[in-house]
Amino acid sequence: MYRYVLYIAALLSALPMALAHAAEWVDIPAGAFLMGSTVAQIESAYKTSAAGYAHDGVREAGWFDHESPQRRIFLPRFRIQKTPVTQAEYGRFIQATGHHAPFVGAETWLSYGLAHPYAHVRPYLWHDDQPPLGKNQHPVVLVSFQDALAYAVWLSKQRGRDFHLPSQAQWEKAMRGTDGRQYPWSGEYDARRLNNADRQPDATQPVGSYPAGASPYGVLDGAGQVFEWTETDAGSGKKVVKGGSWDDHGGVCRPAAFHARPAALKHILIGFRLVDEFGK
Repeated sequence: MYRYVLYIAALLSALPMALAHAAEWVDIPAGAFLMGSTVAQIESAYKTSAAGYAHDGVREAGWFDHESPQRRIFLPRFRIQKTPVTQAEYGRFIQATGHHAPFVGAETWLSYGLAHPYAHVRPYLWHDDQPPLGKNQHPVVLVSFQDALAYAVWLSKQRGRDFHLPSQAQWEKAMRGTDGRQYPWSGEYDARRLNNADRQPDATQPVGSYPAGASPYGVLDGAGQVFEWTETDAGSGKKVVKGGSWDDHGGVCRPAAFHARPAALKHILIGFRLVDEFGK
């Protein structure tokens, strides 16, 4: 009987990892969409940011200026994961390949020159190749661009597909649809529809926790939660990241917003999701 109980307990503990391959995919049809922001949208985003941060530093730094002009872009059909890759899904990859688990030491973290102290990193560190306690269904973080690529290669071999990180344009279309809206749900900011600093959870949350924040295609977590790597090169060893995070305010958490981060960076605010292009 005791052995039976231990067996059942082992099965239950492995269940989150076993469900890792159950990620949903969303079909994004071929066609044109409006990418970037109008001058009026940029001004609105700066005002929203100033209200959240209680200062106008975002405008002074010109964070959103490079989103203009808004332009029409055509993309072929593709699929994208409905939510970011979770800690549990990434754990399957680690178990199968021996790839290093998400981790960054204090010295390396300090060398990044980021605002967060190392104490904020500790809740996201893996130990003994296991995800942080209670975070199996949260988006995986502390993964570099290269880590995300390695996961894509592994999953491609498992499925017989050619998964890869989305381009900046693919990610943006999936999160805002075709009409150039400011947020996945509409043109109006609504802090009830996303995980960000205006609601102050001050941490990642289980993926898909805000169904009211869905894009027109039904993609979730496209605003707030975590920034996501894209395959788009930003020069000088950097890649474009999109989406805003749990630590950002409303103006930053728009599909059109973006900035660049070093490809080798392992950040508590950056995760990823994959795309699958038809015909490949």
